[in-house]
Amino acid sequence: MIYKKTRKSAMRELSKDEFEQKIIEISRVTRVQAGGKRMSFRACVVIGDQKGRVGMGIKKGADVSMAVNKAVTAAKKNLIKVKIINDTIPYIIKEKSGGAKVFLKPAPPGRGIIAGGPVRAVLELAGIKNIVSKMQGSKNKINNVRATIIALTKIRTPEEINKIRQAS
Repeated sequence: MIYKKTRKSAMRELSKDEFEQKIIEISRVTRVQAGGKRMSFRACVVIGDQKGRVGMGIKKGADVSMAVNKAVTAAKKNLIKVKIINDTIPYIIKEKSGGAKVFLKPAPPGRGIIAGGPVRAVLELAGIKNIVSKMQGSKNKINNVRATIIALTKIRTPEEINKIRQAS
């Protein structure tokens, strides 16, 4: 008997092998209703292919595995493309999200990733091999990840910068 793969099943197979995932934070959250407290779990997950694509998802679920699966699906919908030149970023960039400030600086080859926990996870999954970073302000993991992803989206290649300068 020959099984025909549907488009959806082919997408599932591709996406399982394509991305690595790292759980940044799992927290138990409760909300109070008339009958008492309802407990659920919130998961923050970062996914990436180590070739320049990275995404973050935050979702809640009745149990931890459900929350993680929902967060991975959300992260796949929020993928960004990172401009990587010689295994690093082209220039220094600073970004803020909430109270968290992130500073990213290119590093020479062989330096490695010098970064704190949540920022390191994003940079590793993005495929950046040499970078120095500093988290300032808040120690909130979610805001630090958001600030890092926003910073990576704002990076332009030298060619893009030249086009912008020539147009104005």
